[in-house]
Amino acid sequence: MRPDHLHVLVLTRVIAPLHGVGGLERHGRDLVQHLLDRGVRVSLVTQPPFPGAPVEPAHPRLTTHVVPYLTFPLAGKRGTTVVDRSTAYPVFGLRAGRLAASLVRQGGIHLVHGMGAATLGYALARSADPYETVPLLFNPHGMEEFGSTGPGLSSVKHLLYAPLRAAVRRCASAADQVVATDAVLVPVVQAHLHVPPSRIAVVPNAVDVEMIDRVDPEYAAPDLRARAGAGPHDVLLVAVGRLEENKGFHVLIDALARLAGATGAPDLHPNSWRLVLLGDGSQRGRLERAAAAAGLAGRILLPGRVSDADLHAWYRAADLFVHPSLYEGSSIVTLEAMAHRLPVVATRAGGLPDKVRPGLNGWLVEPGDASALSDALADALGARARLRAMGEAGRAIIDHEFGWSAVADRVLAVYDALLSSPQKGTA
Repeated sequence: MRPDHLHVLVLTRVIAPLHGVGGLERHGRDLVQHLLDRGVRVSLVTQPPFPGAPVEPAHPRLTTHVVPYLTFPLAGKRGTTVVDRSTAYPVFGLRAGRLAASLVRQGGIHLVHGMGAATLGYALARSADPYETVPLLFNPHGMEEFGSTGPGLSSVKHLLYAPLRAAVRRCASAADQVVATDAVLVPVVQAHLHVPPSRIAVVPNAVDVEMIDRVDPEYAAPDLRARAGAGPHDVLLVAVGRLEENKGFHVLIDALARLAGATGAPDLHPNSWRLVLLGDGSQRGRLERAAAAAGLAGRILLPGRVSDADLHAWYRAADLFVHPSLYEGSSIVTLEAMAHRLPVVATRAGGLPDKVRPGLNGWLVEPGDASALSDALADALGARARLRAMGEAGRAIIDHEFGWSAVADRVLAVYDALLSSPQKGTA
């Protein structure tokens, strides 16, 4: 079907800029925008905008429907705690998916593209009556509730996440195709969601390369380096993410403390680096205390959450991107950093090995291994002459595999294959 004849309903709990600028939020925004750019009509079902969210300009091919997201007492901050994600999130998914099913029954929608447990109500409707619904493409995203992209879950977390795991599996069982965001994650999707390979489509998360290239390369870069205390010969490290346990920033501070105490390393001086850690979250105080205790407070800047413009300016100002995540989905921020031609030091978590290729555009270490991370950072600091070439190699990977221009073609090809096949109903 021609894109300009296609009407897709997108189900998601969050989308930028209505609900922040995290990886999932940006993925939803970019998916919708690139579908619209191709002429697709989009109906979006999500939660109401957060207080103070910017008002988005209307688009003639976009219709937005909102469903309240009701956080339960004692569940903590919406979308971030285990309790909230296993209670309020599936309930939101039931309500949002039921609305989606109602919109589908009204006619005119050709396909539903569901994100995570926000798809639950539609999955149940599709299971009950597959011939009164339309095909479902389901993206489970990071699957942290399975402990599948990191070191595993504690017994308590495993128990608390049981409702969310059940919801995600129900969505997968009703889907015509299930997305793996990286080739390395196909076995993970297959094992945890009980989906045969024939129903798994590899559709990478992507970044908007054209938008990144429009960012003024001179915008604030000298001022930002000075703000971080980085001189002309210092390597400026940047890390981005929610300041939560799973992102591994406490491991990064441990690694930097080891690095600062290293002796005998050629061409390495403890004052040759500065770190900017962008983001906010429950672990901010702990990280600040850890940096102070290690004597690194003067070398680590935590500006908090920043605007998109400032985020991209920090990428431009930096020399090296560090992503020490303990578990991960696909990692939009790593893709953004690579698009900005930054070499990457990261962990072998989730889909990161599909992007960071040791010796070509970065270094990979095991999650949680502060010693190995310190060694990788020392190698990177000692390879300053090669950092620019490694950054260019990372940008080439983005251009060929992870830019939205290429990935939007892949999404539309999956849509076309689903719409060209007889409806299968449930597995």
